[in-house]
Amino acid sequence: MLRADDLRFAYPGQRQGYDFSFTAEPGEITAVSGSSGSGKSTLLDLLAGFARPQSGALTLDGASLLPLPPERRPVSLLLQSDNLFDHISAAENVALGLPSGTSRTERDAAVARALAEVGLEGVGPQRASTLSGGQKQRVALARTLLRSRPVLLLDEPFSALDDETRETVRALIARLTAQQGWHTVLVSHHIDDIAAVAQRHYRLVDGRLLPS
Repeated sequence: MLRADDLRFAYPGQRQGYDFSFTAEPGEITAVSGSSGSGKSTLLDLLAGFARPQSGALTLDGASLLPLPPERRPVSLLLQSDNLFDHISAAENVALGLPSGTSRTERDAAVARALAEVGLEGVGPQRASTLSGGQKQRVALARTLLRSRPVLLLDEPFSALDDETRETVRALIARLTAQQGWHTVLVSHHIDDIAAVAQRHYRLVDGRLLPS
């Protein structure tokens, strides 16, 4: 279980800070909604380690994540912009999820399996800049698969997708979350996305998370 207990944070000069408490179960999608500026991105920054809380606890299966810097946290972050390198191929982007020192044979086999898992067989040689928005999000998901990190943070990952692609990627994330046992935290202001995939839902109101 991913658990935050009274995770408090305030920006310099901010009159009212944030106080986050929530739980996320493995194999489930936990959604957080709220208006612009309500603190959704701040929550993700705290979970990923890009921001440090003033107090509180953040644990995964009982072990504290707070001492760990971002690069050592068991966390993958998928953004609306997919965060791919456009000048290299889809396969090369996926391979960035593998540890350094992986042999070429192991790398090629792992990348092919990951691309097949997200429905992109044969797309590996294509340069990322030539892919559609939905294909890019699936390449980013394939890279996440290879990273094998138990916490997946999603920051408005469907906003740039058309309706058909949106449904495909939503279903894919839901399936992979269940299969891989990820603790997936989805930040979104789209209630339709939340209703389609989330097992639990919190609303951010006045800097606090309220069960919905």
